[in-house]
Amino acid sequence: MTALSLPRPDGTLREWSPSGPRPPAPPFRPFRSRIAYAAAHVVADPLSPGHACAIDWDATLAFRHRLWACGLGVAEAMDTAQRGMGLDWANTRELIRRTGAEASAAGGRWAAGVGTDQLPPGPSTVDDVVDAWREQLELVTGAGATPVVLASRALAAAASGPGDYRAAYGKLLAAAETPVLLHWLGEQFDPALAGYWGHRDVSAAADELAALCAEHASVVAGVKVSVLDADTETAFRRALPDGVACYTGDDFHYPDLIEGDERGHSEALLGIFDPIAPVAAAALSTLDEGDTASYHALLDPTVPLAREIFRAPTRYYKVGVVFLAYLTGQQRHFRMVGGLESARSIVHLAEVLRLADAAGLLPDPDLAVARMRPLLAAAGIP
Repeated sequence: MTALSLPRPDGTLREWSPSGPRPPAPPFRPFRSRIAYAAAHVVADPLSPGHACAIDWDATLAFRHRLWACGLGVAEAMDTAQRGMGLDWANTRELIRRTGAEASAAGGRWAAGVGTDQLPPGPSTVDDVVDAWREQLELVTGAGATPVVLASRALAAAASGPGDYRAAYGKLLAAAETPVLLHWLGEQFDPALAGYWGHRDVSAAADELAALCAEHASVVAGVKVSVLDADTETAFRRALPDGVACYTGDDFHYPDLIEGDERGHSEALLGIFDPIAPVAAAALSTLDEGDTASYHALLDPTVPLAREIFRAPTRYYKVGVVFLAYLTGQQRHFRMVGGLESARSIVHLAEVLRLADAAGLLPDPDLAVARMRPLLAAAGIP
């Protein structure tokens, strides 16, 4: 196999050839001991003229079927799908509708984000936010998904303190007719959400959210926590009332958080499960059997890759997710909605390739090498 000259973070080039194991092949059976969703990316249509948010629907939906074949649930219209970073509301609405139809036909588990991104630009009131959530909640539940109430940039801008968050979420949850998941997305993922829940201190924010969950425990089925702080998530998980699950969104510490301890564990709703789906599925299957050694042997090697993909600025992690879909043959091009593929450097992409191989994620190494070569050439690397 022909080697590549890959750029390294220290500015040097190093010859590299794939040498890692091949990923497990689906299908996998659904997991018994954990609930696991992969937040899925969208595949852009690079040939659509004059529309920065054109979607290749066939490729996008085919990828969801791949996740279901791995035994994973699909978390739709989350930030991994470039929600708030290129995916507009019209396409989000269509994405939810189409995934709902596919999930119904395939019998696939799925959840979908309930946001406020249909609001017009400019300031909004707390009541505007609640009305927008309600509109999307009706769409998501009508499509058959478990609703995930997304953190709202509009609410972050409108709220003057914790009381406004309690009021907004209280109005929504008091009228909810089906169980929902809440989503705490940290400012690493979206700087516009700094100070969410009315607190800059992450521990105080966790206490605020735990109190909200206790007040509305009859309708809050769980909370996805994406703050990249394992200690905060563990303490928050232990503070939740019975019946309210914690879903880890921590793409740095997920193996330990999913495994848990004698006082409980986190379920999974992770962006990193999009590119590592086969390995994640195999690992969760071993956890069902109580084989924690095999679980860590499979999943731990994916952590360096995840840390590279989700490195600061973390909000650009979608680039690495889509890049791996391209390298592994899940889509035919490396283009993203809004041209976001330009947000990461060739050095980063080279590290993603190297670490993906080490984690056993390249089903066809020759294809990955062939697809990487023109990207290196375009960057002036022989």
